[in-house]
Amino acid sequence: MIALPNRDGGQKLYKLFGLFSLLFVFFITSLYAESFKEFKKTQAQSFSNFKDKSDVAFNNYLKQQFQEYNSLVTKPFFEKQKPRKTESVRPEKIKSVGPLVHIVVNPKNKQLPKIVAVDNSKKDVEFDFFGESLGFDVDKSIKTAQFYPQNQEGISNFFSVLASSDYEYIIKNIQKTKEKMRLNDWGVYLLVMKLGRTIYETPDRSKLFSWFVFNKLGYDVKVGLAHKHIVMMHYSKKVIYATPSYTFSKRKFYVVSEYAKGSVGRVYTYDKSYPNATKPLDLSMSVLPNFPKKMKRKTLFFKQYDKKYTLPFAYNQNLLDFMNTYPQADYETFFDAPMETTTYDMIAKDIKRYIDGKKASVAMNFVLNFVQNAFVYEVDEEQFGREKVMFAEETLCYNKSDCEDRAILFSYLVKKLFHVGVVGVKYKDHMATALYIPMKGDSVRKGRKRYVIADPTYINANIGMSMPKYKSIRPESFIVVKG
Repeated sequence: MIALPNRDGGQKLYKLFGLFSLLFVFFITSLYAESFKEFKKTQAQSFSNFKDKSDVAFNNYLKQQFQEYNSLVTKPFFEKQKPRKTESVRPEKIKSVGPLVHIVVNPKNKQLPKIVAVDNSKKDVEFDFFGESLGFDVDKSIKTAQFYPQNQEGISNFFSVLASSDYEYIIKNIQKTKEKMRLNDWGVYLLVMKLGRTIYETPDRSKLFSWFVFNKLGYDVKVGLAHKHIVMMHYSKKVIYATPSYTFSKRKFYVVSEYAKGSVGRVYTYDKSYPNATKPLDLSMSVLPNFPKKMKRKTLFFKQYDKKYTLPFAYNQNLLDFMNTYPQADYETFFDAPMETTTYDMIAKDIKRYIDGKKASVAMNFVLNFVQNAFVYEVDEEQFGREKVMFAEETLCYNKSDCEDRAILFSYLVKKLFHVGVVGVKYKDHMATALYIPMKGDSVRKGRKRYVIADPTYINANIGMSMPKYKSIRPESFIVVKG
């Protein structure tokens, strides 16, 4: 049996409970008030300790009313869907014309210098970056910086804390790492983003940190708010396809983190750029990054006129992993990028073994037939679930590829091996290549020059043979390959 209190006892208990509740609420309120008071005090101290005087004016600007901007998703590479299957013809030997070929394979074989660590001592934050172990010391105030409240004021608050912190070491360390690892802008982007994700658990704080660092490195980067979360936007002079973008002062800013994910929608942000932060995000890669060697081996096979050929080679998995992160940059980025020396030399030595001493038409046609037959044709949507343009190195290493991937690989090999002019030939649903050589056959004109079609996707087709459906179609555009 449970004993119930009498009415007087119950009233006393209710009074005591009520008093306890009031005391508890008062305690929590006081604690919150002290916490908020301490937070405001920290902000006030930050404002007076800015390392860069221009940060004061920019922080005041961040407090002004944000404006609403609507995003646009950049058009895809191809207006029409690429063919699911490719065409083929019965192989026929090409007419032997032109000078005799003698391939020269990098006699000096210059190797990239080994990476020298900036500092081997234990760091506050450490992580792997494509095979290299990196470490950074991070000021305590940077680690504890909060995105609070989660609105425009919170952005200003976060900026003020970092602007008054000892951030200079991080900036210098990033710059040293960039030089030692030969990072292009995309490499720097990945490095800063990885550092931010390692320091902070929440994406909003990580993006705000990255935004601050990019601005200090001179990149024109903005942040804004969408659904109470941070959106980071990079200025790029060139189009980044399938990526949400916003226009500020007639310049395009891209939400690179949302590549191939659709629209972000409305963003509330500011128009002006951070003082002296004018650099666009340049995705070109004229020099390969210097990553540690994680070499793997692969052998490619193909047949030409019923004779089987093998081309074994080695590649750096760390470099391949880096290339796999790339968004859809303009085609020049992929056509003009180099291949790792070790990989190219091994492929070139085997090709030299098969074609040295033959006429130019036969030698170049051998390379064309190699690219046509050494890989399975498959469109990107089936292989990756999205459009993905591959660098020449990637096409060698993946078992499957589609038209633009093969065009990029073939153009790289033919310009390196034979030193002839090459253009990418883009149609609404297809990509081929054409060579600036004095041969008969199907051709296209770029300016005053006549280029002979060489289609790496038209299986067994010789130089000068265009797919029937494209013979009478004018190309949409050309990509002039450097070198």
